[in-house]
Amino acid sequence: MNTNNKKVNTELLNEILSNREGDVSDVLRIYDQLEPVSLGFMTGRWKGYEIKTGHSLDGLLVPSGWYGKVFKSPEEVHPLVFFAKNKTQLYAVNPKKLSMDVKVPNNIIGVLMSLAKPFLQTKNSGARLRMIEYRGKATATMAYDDKPINDHFIKINENTVLGLMDKKGDSPNFPYAFVLERDNDSNYKIKY
Repeated sequence: MNTNNKKVNTELLNEILSNREGDVSDVLRIYDQLEPVSLGFMTGRWKGYEIKTGHSLDGLLVPSGWYGKVFKSPEEVHPLVFFAKNKTQLYAVNPKKLSMDVKVPNNIIGVLMSLAKPFLQTKNSGARLRMIEYRGKATATMAYDDKPINDHFIKINENTVLGLMDKKGDSPNFPYAFVLERDNDSNYKIKY
């Protein structure tokens, strides 16, 4: 049941998901049509990919080696999890040590992340989950500990959520969009 009594435009949703891109107004329209999620729903390991909308962060995740997020509990969240160079292990990054405003060419960001891994890697949580109202409904939201950023999650299905990154200073009508898919059964080892 949809909490906003709006029918989800499944054709548009499927187009955005399959192309991994869309107009930001369409992504926001889909977000508004989907159901919120609870804190417990988000528990586990999630593999992610971005939805390109023309946001300034578009195109950085794949070359950086980003894997996704891990939600151990509402108080222990690893918001930035990356593949190790060999792609058989994962490691969590301390978000406090990453600048969200520095422009790095996509063709070297993976090399830089690999070189910086010893400095960036952490075993400590870097965020927490709270129910926060966003775009008119309370939903599970990941709040970074050291950055003015909230990632709001909305349910696509039992194993997939649409995320919108709400960063202080960015336009509320132009959030960074991404998708997380539940990945609790993967064989990737996480090194904390």
